[in-house]
Amino acid sequence: MLGEGILKGLGETARNFVGSYVSAERLTTIQYPEERIAPIEATRDFPFLVYDGADWEAGLRCVACQICEKECPPKCIYIVKSTDKKPDALGKLQIYPVRFDIDISVCMSCQICVEVCPFEAIKMDTQFELSTTDRFGGLLYDRKELAKSNEYYHSIHPIEAKKVDAHLAEEKMKADAKAGAAAAAAAAKAAAAPVVAKPAVPATPAAAPAGATQRAEGEKQG
Repeated sequence: MLGEGILKGLGETARNFVGSYVSAERLTTIQYPEERIAPIEATRDFPFLVYDGADWEAGLRCVACQICEKECPPKCIYIVKSTDKKPDALGKLQIYPVRFDIDISVCMSCQICVEVCPFEAIKMDTQFELSTTDRFGGLLYDRKELAKSNEYYHSIHPIEAKKVDAHLAEEKMKADAKAGAAAAAAAAKAAAAPVVAKPAVPATPAAAPAGATQRAEGEKQG
């Protein structure tokens, strides 16, 4: 029927309008900042860096691959990678960012950095009250300000964080199995290799005493 979609839309609007007076779930206005609504799972504001363990610097998942920096549309991410490697939270040697800055004043909260990160190292935060009197320095966050624990990530995005942990655990299991298989194959190859006997070294004849040599030459002349 012509106009059926418009009628359905008007009906939904009327239902929400009336319901907002009688149902807390349809409440559309609160007295902010005295009253606050908990952010939903899919809320995204600005990025932060995830770290594992107790030490934020040692536990950063970021390996400074710079993919997020290259893919960022407004170019608000700046990364400088290390020239050496250090062990991460799992003990694996990794390159790490010696500098990781995000200019929050430029960030458009598009989440592309999250989508392209292959290490689950950058996620979207739910904090939006970031106003400051310092237009430049106050909104330029370095890696220490961006670093937040995996426990914090679970507290704001529990469903997503649980899936990420399961994925990382699966990847670690595969890597451990691959390393174990490679070590077993190397050990089997070493055990099956034929033992090559070294050729015998001929004994060097002992030198005759000088006196005996002179006597033998004298006998030949006589």
